[in-house]
Amino acid sequence: MKHKIFSKMKFIVIITLILSLSNCSKSNDEGNEVPIVNPPVVENEVDFWLTKTDQSVKLQKQTDVLAFGTTVNAYPTIEVKDSQTFQTVDGFGFSLTGGSAQVINSLNADKKQALLQELFGTNENAISISYLRISIGASDLDESTFSYNDLPEGQTDVNLTQFSLAPDMTDLIPLLKEILSINPSIKIMGSPWSPPVWMKDNNSTIGGSLQPKYFSVYAQYFVKYVQKMKEQGIRIDAITPQNEPLHPGNNPSLLMLANEQADFIANHLGPAFQQAGIDTKIIIYDHNADRPDYPISVLNNDAARPYIDGSAFHLYAGDINALSQVHNAYPDKDLYFTEQYTSSSGEFSGDLKWHLKNVIIGSMRNWSKTALEWNLANDPSFGPHTDGGCTTCKGAITINNSTSYTRNVGYYIIGHAAKFVPTGSTRIASNLTGNLNNVAFKTPTGKKVLVILNDGDTSTIFNINYNGKWITTSLNSGSVGTYIW
Repeated sequence: MKHKIFSKMKFIVIITLILSLSNCSKSNDEGNEVPIVNPPVVENEVDFWLTKTDQSVKLQKQTDVLAFGTTVNAYPTIEVKDSQTFQTVDGFGFSLTGGSAQVINSLNADKKQALLQELFGTNENAISISYLRISIGASDLDESTFSYNDLPEGQTDVNLTQFSLAPDMTDLIPLLKEILSINPSIKIMGSPWSPPVWMKDNNSTIGGSLQPKYFSVYAQYFVKYVQKMKEQGIRIDAITPQNEPLHPGNNPSLLMLANEQADFIANHLGPAFQQAGIDTKIIIYDHNADRPDYPISVLNNDAARPYIDGSAFHLYAGDINALSQVHNAYPDKDLYFTEQYTSSSGEFSGDLKWHLKNVIIGSMRNWSKTALEWNLANDPSFGPHTDGGCTTCKGAITINNSTSYTRNVGYYIIGHAAKFVPTGSTRIASNLTGNLNNVAFKTPTGKKVLVILNDGDTSTIFNINYNGKWITTSLNSGSVGTYIW
């Protein structure tokens, strides 16, 4: 038996040697040996990350080999041109509400650190969020309403001697410090939902208007906020004077008309920042795209305009193209997209398509420097929230308990941009063709990034053309692809 096994092995070795020698050369007609040249190995030149609406693939790197070539075909083409540039990107991210901070802090230490690294880190598995919006005082996605200067009814504090960040020292500020230890350069915008109630004409957290006699006091409230956050090691890059100034029915909220905002900035907030040496940007409006007349009206104020960096938008009403209307009126002023929520009743496929088309691609193609979704995290019951606050706002992350969390559609919406387009990237030209909504960027290191949504009903094969060469690829209906080279 041993002899038979040895003979069989010897036979296999001899045959293998013969085959290997025969592959090294062959004879031509003259009997000369000609070496065989194997075809060159095609190396991948474009990384491709994909999400499908059926959730079978979610922000996963594909193994397709994509190499630029010049073989002509009849497929539609997206041409990317870095010779034509537009706005510089500040970042992509979410609102870190007080409620978001509270539920993230409920995770055990190891799970919390893993989540924070995934959200804000730069490793292969991270989505690398680069911009956060936080509330100045409570938003409606805090457990309860508060400001940084709450007083017993009937009292006032015009010198703000009782100003304190204490309500946010338990959850929000400690979590921000942890985030900054992971990404020290993350940009942060602050927006108030309501001033202290003693400054308002209805003495309520809901609605009402800021009394003109407190305009200067409220300006100093912003000064103190920026200064006190700086003392905590937290730089506030920008503020808006009021979240959704035309929606006084939320809790908390405030009605602030365009003429009031212009007055507040021109005669109070702008000079107060200037006198205090604060370079935090002042960004106006911070509401829906159906009222571009509001920011244009504020910018028309000659006294307010020099203090204003730009305008911020949401898209619960109106059309994303309205941002370009404001850009065309004041092209030297920046634009920011600061909020859009995904609903507890929404479907993954529909939300993925709508938000990629409007929030990511649409806002960027209309000059926005940011694309921010609403709350970063909440619990399985879509809390915490104030009495009267949003009960259907679904976080990008659901914190199930102290040891587990779930990634929702918002995570993938932002991830398809934030992971690949860092702060300081520049939007570059790319044409729209058919149902292939797209936007292109050049990163600070020179990489090109193209985010594409197939908004059609069928799978589409197409080309991506850059510098006279192209790759051919495809996306299923509703799928999102990010291409990097």
